[in-house]
Amino acid sequence: MLISKFEDCIAWQKAQDLAVKIYKSFESHHDNGFKSQITRSAVSISNNIAEGLSGRSLKDLNKFLIIAIGSCNEVKSMVYLSERLSYIDQNKMSELINLCNETGKITRGLQKSIVNQGQYEI
Repeated sequence: MLISKFEDCIAWQKAQDLAVKIYKSFESHHDNGFKSQITRSAVSISNNIAEGLSGRSLKDLNKFLIIAIGSCNEVKSMVYLSERLSYIDQNKMSELINLCNETGKITRGLQKSIVNQGQYEI
């Protein structure tokens, strides 16, 4: 693996972009429980990528990337729900879903590359 620090990881960068968009999209929202859950889930993505890249082992990295992918799916689910509850409009939903999809795809690619190195098996 050629990533020497997590800040250089594209998956981490995309996850940070997603977290910022989520925070800004719901910053003035009055459903504090919903807002807290979606923002915590969004932050969890980049945090788990960073923690996994701390250099412990490929097994740990794989575990943290799987958690990050799960958090990304949680955010995506909540974005769909937020549109159904009229918290955001369809255009904002599409923007956030696209960013979730991109973040998830890149993170899954990183996770699969670990498995495909033949150094770790799930």
